[in-house]
Amino acid sequence: MLRMARPISVLELTTEEREELGKRVRSSTTSKRDHLRASIVLRRSGGVKQAVVAKQLGVSVACVNKWSHRFELQGLEGLVDREGRGRKPSIALSKVQRVISEATRPPAPRTRWSVRTMAKHVGISPDSVHRLWRANDIKPHLVEQFKLSRDPRFEQKFWDVIGLYLDPPQKALVLCCDEKSQVQALERTQPGLPLGVAHVRTRTHDYRRHGTITLFAALNYLDGKIISRTEDKHSNVEWLRFLKQIERETPKDLHLIVDNYGTHKHQNVKKWLGGHRRFHLHFTPTSSSWLNLVERFFAELSQEVIREGSFASVRDLVRDIESYMIQRNLQPKPYRWKAKGEEILRKIERARKALAGVVN
Repeated sequence: MLRMARPISVLELTTEEREELGKRVRSSTTSKRDHLRASIVLRRSGGVKQAVVAKQLGVSVACVNKWSHRFELQGLEGLVDREGRGRKPSIALSKVQRVISEATRPPAPRTRWSVRTMAKHVGISPDSVHRLWRANDIKPHLVEQFKLSRDPRFEQKFWDVIGLYLDPPQKALVLCCDEKSQVQALERTQPGLPLGVAHVRTRTHDYRRHGTITLFAALNYLDGKIISRTEDKHSNVEWLRFLKQIERETPKDLHLIVDNYGTHKHQNVKKWLGGHRRFHLHFTPTSSSWLNLVERFFAELSQEVIREGSFASVRDLVRDIESYMIQRNLQPKPYRWKAKGEEILRKIERARKALAGVVN
């Protein structure tokens, strides 16, 4: 008498279930646990025997049977671990709460916690403190600088500058202008070792001062080129010389974005501008230098030339800066304003409310 082969049970999937399980299998961010369970169900839905699936995935038949049965009864919900299962937390809840709640309240005169001081304070390992802070996005080691403008005409000036970026006037140039003052010519007392394989660059902590200069710069918003000038000082006399240089080197109407430094508003400057009608000055709000894109250029110059350099004289410093300018203008790098003005204003308003809560 012949015996009929036992039919293979097949898991039936809806289109949505198949798509979701496929995503879990393909995604590089899916945990190994969820990847395995999704793979089991997909193979079983194709009519593959449990023993074959177990061999293909390197697990036991009991494991395949368990997750096939769970899915058959509960669908995708059956592939989620039941609450209360798994390894129990090894850190008491009270300690976890202290690590999180006390992170913002270091004892005087300490200004912030480190993972080691907090670990010693609570009585757990530094790694545990680090994991808890990372999971709750707490970063005591980071500090961001900010200052809210108190300019009564803040929004008017803000939109005036943003408008030049988003809709530059036709047949005119938009120049972001400022001066970088007190640029020091520092000479390291010893030469540093260069970057090498398994070796970081080195430099001495001490240096000799050889004087300072002021760098005036005007960033062309449209093409990214820089008009620059170095001076010993940064009074209205030097600023006027720079404006006259801009006049010589630019043929069109000019819209200059500048900050509220007194030199830019000096009577001598106003008198000269009164006779040069193609100059139009647009002032950023007080304490809002971040609106002036030339500050981006100053930051790059400091990082790429000044901060890491060693200069035996002011002349050497000026030579390196001018060389950097020439190379940059051969392949200019324009900056583009992409932030939405409305979102910036909402962020500033949130900061004002938060600051008011701290002060009060």
